[in-house]
Order: sequence, then structure tokens, then C-alpha cells
Amino acid sequence: MRRIRVTVDGRAHEHEVEPRLLLIHYLREVLGIGGAHVGCDTSNCGACTVLMDGESVKSCTVLAVQADGHEITTVQGLAGDGGWHPVQKAFHEAHGLQCGYCTPGMIMAAVSLLRENPDPSEQEIREGLEGNLCRCTGYENIVRAVQQAAREMRGQAVAAS
Repeated sequence: MRRIRVTVDGRAHEHEVEPRLLLIHYLREVLGIGGAHVGCDTSNCGACTVLMDGESVKSCTVLAVQADGHEITTVQGLAGDGGWHPVQKAFHEAHGLQCGYCTPGMIMAAVSLLRENPDPSEQEIREGLEGNLCRCTGYENIVRAVQQAAREMRGQAVAAS
């Protein structure tokens, strides 16, 4: 067992964990945070994507001990003051949700993308979301949602579409 200290969604946590425990299982089973989903368990689908110190990572490829001393943000930690994050709001309004299984990972990947590139082209959005799979194949609405969120985050008016 190894002691880790992790800040998740703004709250500090300290636990003894098995060295081989994956971060996704620590989040879901130890902390009870179900927003990040377990999809393929092989890093292919991206449903488990979270932010570690602001960078998107697939939590099924990160050991909980590797998160020691880091800040983790899940989709549940994005919203603040009772309101949705602009990316969450855009996914809702632009129908980027589909069945919802990939949504947490897509949203977290989009947040990371928009931090790095606040004005991405459609192609850059598609490339930025590579590695996150939508089993409903709802990519068109997901791309539109990221475009809408980008406009809103840049302070531009969002036209109804």
C-alpha cells in the first residue's frame, strides 16, 4: 500500500492505495465519483478522460500513485457556482450528448483542447478529439458543440443553430 494525496474537483483526499490501482478505479470506487466512465479499459475509447493539472489524460492509463500530489478535474468538477461550464452548456444546447456514455470524456477533451487553442478550426476540433469515441457516431453535433463553446468562451455571441 502507498499513501497518496490528490485534489479532486477542488477537494483534497488522502488514502492508502494499492500501487497498481488505476486512477479511474480510484475516482469511481474509492471516492465515489462516477462522472468519468469506464469504457474499454484499454485507452481506446476516452470515456475515462479527466484533467490532471489541466491536461487531459485517460484515467485508465494512469495509476492512482502517479496522481499523487496532482490536481484532478472530472466532468463533475467543471461546473462552478451552480452553473454549467460553457462546454457542458454547449453540449446540451447543440445536442452533443447522444446516449451520454462518451460525453464526460468528450467534454474533458474539449476543455483541454480549448485551453490550448481557443479558436480551433473544425479539422483541429476533430483532431483534438481523436482518441475519444462516440458509439452513437454523433460526431457532427459534438463538433458543433465544441465550436459553440469556443465562441462563447471567446466572448462572442452564440447564434442559434
